[in-house]
Amino acid sequence: MSGALVWLREDLRLADNPALRAAIDHGGPVTVVVVLDEESPGIRPVGAASRWWLHHSLAALDAELRDRDSRLVLRRGGAARVIPELVAQADADAVYWNRRYGRVERDLDAGIKSALTDDGTEAHSFAANLLWEPWTVLTGQGEPFKVFTPFWRAAQAMPEPRHPLPEPRDLPAPADVDSDDLDDWALLPTKPDWAGGLRDAWEPGEAGAHRKLEQFVHDALEDYDQRDEPAMAATSDLSPHLRWGEVSPYQVWHRLHGELEPEQRRQAPAFLRQLAWREFNWNEYFHCDDIATVNVRREFDAFPWRDVDEDELDRWRHGRTGFDLVDAGMRELWHSGAMHNRVRLAAASFLVKNLLVDWRIGEQWFWDTLVDADPANNAGNWQWVAGSGFDAAPYFRVFNPDRQMERFDPHKEYVRRWVPADEERPDPMVDLKASRQRALDAYDRMRRA
Repeated sequence: MSGALVWLREDLRLADNPALRAAIDHGGPVTVVVVLDEESPGIRPVGAASRWWLHHSLAALDAELRDRDSRLVLRRGGAARVIPELVAQADADAVYWNRRYGRVERDLDAGIKSALTDDGTEAHSFAANLLWEPWTVLTGQGEPFKVFTPFWRAAQAMPEPRHPLPEPRDLPAPADVDSDDLDDWALLPTKPDWAGGLRDAWEPGEAGAHRKLEQFVHDALEDYDQRDEPAMAATSDLSPHLRWGEVSPYQVWHRLHGELEPEQRRQAPAFLRQLAWREFNWNEYFHCDDIATVNVRREFDAFPWRDVDEDELDRWRHGRTGFDLVDAGMRELWHSGAMHNRVRLAAASFLVKNLLVDWRIGEQWFWDTLVDADPANNAGNWQWVAGSGFDAAPYFRVFNPDRQMERFDPHKEYVRRWVPADEERPDPMVDLKASRQRALDAYDRMRRA
């Protein structure tokens, strides 16, 4: 009996997976496939920390499938070649996947769908990873929102996001097709193995995502109004799980609308607003998919960035700037693959404004070192800091790292976690007041240009 192929990408979960549900309903064998595509033109290879996460997420997914007498099929290569090959090898008459939103990915998927359909194979895609697909939340003129608050207001006026689909208890056996060995993909660092801090900090996979969600609801949500304090455990830490689709935004949305204590319920709207910021960045990415390389506000093409040498960049990358909050954040990033959001703002602002370094250099570093780096939020947030993106912070808003520390880490609990008090500290790289004025002068020159 012909069966179905489920092509997973950034939706590495069994529960609330519309493509998987459709394949089961189709009848016959269900073959779950992940393709490591680093060949298709325009596809951006994931960074080193994300490769580490992907390895462990795939291993966890395969274990979950094997518990249900199934398995994960891995193939490496261009998806336009690999998917039709798998269809033939699995004798499948239908392929299902959940939608992606970058232009390159959309064009690739559309081409594969057309080729499959022409060959007599059904191909269907589904909404799974955004609460509001980018073409559904538009201004009255049918344009994308460029400011977050009206976007959020319009999204809240939409019908309530659908309820999550249940996890399948049983899966039809897969077709008998060959699979790559995950270790052969060489996603993990070896010489040297720098991932010890990542292993200590994270549990990739669907089970880990739901443990993290419940831990946040029960232990941290009631303190969410202190989320700007990096020493507090008041944030969700869900971003890498959302980035890889180990938990869906629908599951998070409805859990935050579920059974909560009064103080948790009071804090929930602020968290959901942050979830909506993620959606806003994906909305921006859908309409401007080159946001990792091109200024959304094109007047910034004339901005006079400095040519900074590698020694200066390395001081920022490895937390040796002489400014405690920035250095603590960059060390947290290097160790754990993550950084507290308030500190991300300070570290990014320091690079872009105090050092006058092109935001794209910082975006690439975060892309390589963050476990939660996705193409929409990483680039979108860097453009927000730089002042060149949608709803961006004004360029003249410079996050003074010393004042940020005084305000949000006054007792240096966070700083001392990453920068020991007895460590000999380097001299500050720049004078904050003078470098701020230099940035404002550069902004004025851009405006005049």
